Amino acid sequence: MVYICIRSIPIYVINHIEHISNLLSRNNYPDATEIVELPSSGSNRIYFRLTFKHTGSLLAAYNPDVSENIAWHSYSFHFREKGFHVPEIYARDEDYRYFLIQDLGTSDLFSLTGQGIDNKVEGIYKVVLRDLLRFQIEGIKGLDLDVAYPVKSFDGNSVLWDLNYFKYYFVKPHELFFNESKLENDFQSFAGKLLETDRTYFMYRDFQARNILLHQNKPWYIDFQGGREGPLMYDVVSLLYQAKANLGDELRKRLLDFYLQELEKLAPGESRKFMTYYEYFIYFRLMQVLGAYGFRGLIQRKGHFLSSIPYAINNLIQLLGDHSLKNEFPELHSVFEQIISLGQYKVKKQSENKLTITINSFSYKKQGYPLDYTENGGGFVFDCRALPNPGRIPELRDFTGRENPIIEFLESKAEVRSFFTNISAIVNQSVDNYLERGFDNLQLNFGCTGGKHRSVYNAELMAKHLQKYSDRISVQLNHIQLDD
Repeated sequence: MVYICIRSIPIYVINHIEHISNLLSRNNYPDATEIVELPSSGSNRIYFRLTFKHTGSLLAAYNPDVSENIAWHSYSFHFREKGFHVPEIYARDEDYRYFLIQDLGTSDLFSLTGQGIDNKVEGIYKVVLRDLLRFQIEGIKGLDLDVAYPVKSFDGNSVLWDLNYFKYYFVKPHELFFNESKLENDFQSFAGKLLETDRTYFMYRDFQARNILLHQNKPWYIDFQGGREGPLMYDVVSLLYQAKANLGDELRKRLLDFYLQELEKLAPGESRKFMTYYEYFIYFRLMQVLGAYGFRGLIQRKGHFLSSIPYAINNLIQLLGDHSLKNEFPELHSVFEQIISLGQYKVKKQSENKLTITINSFSYKKQGYPLDYTENGGGFVFDCRALPNPGRIPELRDFTGRENPIIEFLESKAEVRSFFTNISAIVNQSVDNYLERGFDNLQLNFGCTGGKHRSVYNAELMAKHLQKYSDRISVQLNHIQLDD
């Protein structure tokens, strides 16, 4: 009997369980006593943890992208033959969609970094950088690049894909101003600069702390299926400039110096060439991750990616101060200057040990409901458009919901009072629960047609209502249309 630890089981999960059970049976595994779907990340891959009565656990993985799976499968066996710490693949189905793999637990370098950086954490990063060099220099030898996905080398097309990913999923959604032709010229020139490097090493592609698991007191490496032949710099930047890892300037410098010392031992003279292009790759990686954060956050509305944007922008601010691109790539530099000025990513400091409640008024017609840039991933959206609209009354139209004529008009309407009474009860329940559970953030959004009257009035009223929690919460009130 298999116990599936999922409260409500969607059809797609039942289908996966059937395939996994068949794969277990064909490879002489016992029935799992528990199958738990693991939290998803930014990819289409789905993981399940399988627990057995007497033999521990393993993971089952599903990915519909067969070409990517073939690359990962081939790379995994190659790296294990070289003694690299990558998870073992125990079995797969004939279609390269389902796999049984080694369970390395739940501890990763990113989570450890979040607990504070001390000498132990720095030491692990140094081990990781030494291992990275093994991947880059030894790992490429004998690697079957014919199965690489989506490309076998870091070339002009792959660079421009990432630059355009940045343009279409971050720059354009934020309606930044740029000259299309000039920016395209800068992209071409920037790509040319990156392609001047020696591109004969293994480029892991997603070498960051979340993909480094800590198992049996050693770092283990996952998610290398996008690897290809390429330069050294990209993966070092990916690790040291991971947005939310927030390593800090001094630690980054020490770790970079360590990497360069180790590089010189293996390839004398390469460290000087490395530093010639290093900062260009920092810019490139920042553009690539901002594109990913834009797609996963702004388009798919995944809170983790939205909350990472301010950290990436902070890295960009520092980089612009250290190594400006204004003379070499002026149009691209102009885009960067606009990005660091985006007000919505200047996250206000949270009050310690308090629940931060962000209250927004907004216009449905202009920008739509606000995104939540915290890890909470979203909150309430209250639609005020069913309430009497003072904007239709000529003598009230030019006032806002903060001014007496609008306040008096709305206060006189029984349906407005009933509306606020109802939503107050809902908000009270959530605030009490969030405080009890120690949550950090809650977002309350009030929308109306123009974002000036009904939404503003109710947002202001809610801020006053929440004053009864003032010793335990911090309120941030924003009127998006009034602040434009």
